Amino acid sequence: MRWGQRTLQRASCGSFGADAGTCSASFCDVHPSALLLELKISSARTIPKLSIVMPCLNEAETLASCIGKAHNALAELAISGEVVIADNGSTDGSQEIARRAGARVIEVTERGYGCALRGGIAAARGQWIIIGDADDSYDFGSIAPFVQKLEAGYELVMGCRMPWANGRIMKGAMPWKHRWIGNPLLTFLGRLFFKSSTNDFHCGLRAVSKDAFLKMNLSSTGMEFASEMVMKATFTKMRVAEIPITLHKDGRSRQPHLRSWRDGWRHLRFMLLHCPMWLFFVPGAALLFGGIALQMRVAAGPFKIGIFGLESNTLVVSSLAILLGMQLICFALFARIFAVTQGFLAQSQRLRFFESVFSLERGIWAGFAVGMIGLAEVCHAVWLWRAAGFGPLPTADTLRLVVPATTCIACGMQLTFASFLISILRLPHIR
Repeated sequence: MRWGQRTLQRASCGSFGADAGTCSASFCDVHPSALLLELKISSARTIPKLSIVMPCLNEAETLASCIGKAHNALAELAISGEVVIADNGSTDGSQEIARRAGARVIEVTERGYGCALRGGIAAARGQWIIIGDADDSYDFGSIAPFVQKLEAGYELVMGCRMPWANGRIMKGAMPWKHRWIGNPLLTFLGRLFFKSSTNDFHCGLRAVSKDAFLKMNLSSTGMEFASEMVMKATFTKMRVAEIPITLHKDGRSRQPHLRSWRDGWRHLRFMLLHCPMWLFFVPGAALLFGGIALQMRVAAGPFKIGIFGLESNTLVVSSLAILLGMQLICFALFARIFAVTQGFLAQSQRLRFFESVFSLERGIWAGFAVGMIGLAEVCHAVWLWRAAGFGPLPTADTLRLVVPATTCIACGMQLTFASFLISILRLPHIR
């Protein structure tokens, strides 16, 4: 009996697990489910199976409700667990509220949504982690499907709020620009860039195994943490499942921490930086091959497209497109090789094929061949100029020779020097 009294006293102090904080004299502030769960964990003396982690920054209005629902869910599931509050510098007393409600508080000094979650998950002791916002927009009492998927061997389980994927958004729960523009657009780009099956990249309720979290090696500090988790799961070929959920209107009276345009740009920027294929190669290939086709057609003679007459001056524009396209394709190769050598992007089949056929010597010879084609055209132009006594030549005829020639010479030089840079990037890494 004395051992049980000591356990109840420890729970009433808010010490649900280690590092819970100082004792509070108020026993009534503790949810009964938290006490039962503490008894279960203490008696079994085992590592918690499940940790429910909530990032927190001034969530005094809703925090106790979220913790209570989480405790109830753990009790109903009869699973050993803990609730971890990753506090990111609250000034409204959220920390003490969390401790009184039976949660373990982790102080994360570096500000940002991603920092708070990384700190909270790193401190969590459970084999499985469920994360969700502490603003009462997610129902922690409905986490059973997430646990079932984790039990089935899935490494990442995403919640999905979007109605087209069987999710539900309650009235007033999401601003229209997020529901109809931001989330659909960014999710579409994420699915396109990374071949992910996830229908809601930014849902705040999700589950992950601790081993999978460590394997992801996440580094984001802000809201882009949500995108990074899905991307890294795709890169490492993890088993990913999706659970339709309901998004409720949050219970806060203040403005949310999310800033639509700033955080939307951070998500887009993060995805582009991790996808050189779409950032550089796709626009580069479009410019290169479009420019070549246009230049070849104009070099053969002027022509019209509808009311637009394309003549020799168009050659200058096509030359710009070719040179810019060549640069972007080179940038794509540089970025991809660098990302693979640094370990934040996986080796792709396309890159393996390129590396199997590329060598510095082949790159130099390719650049030399393209440059020689241009030099031959320049020699042809000089020959015609000599035949005219080095006097004035028809401008249109001269441009049709000189512009493609100089473009070839510039592309040849780019190929040669790009080959050297690629070879430098492929040098053995010394750590």
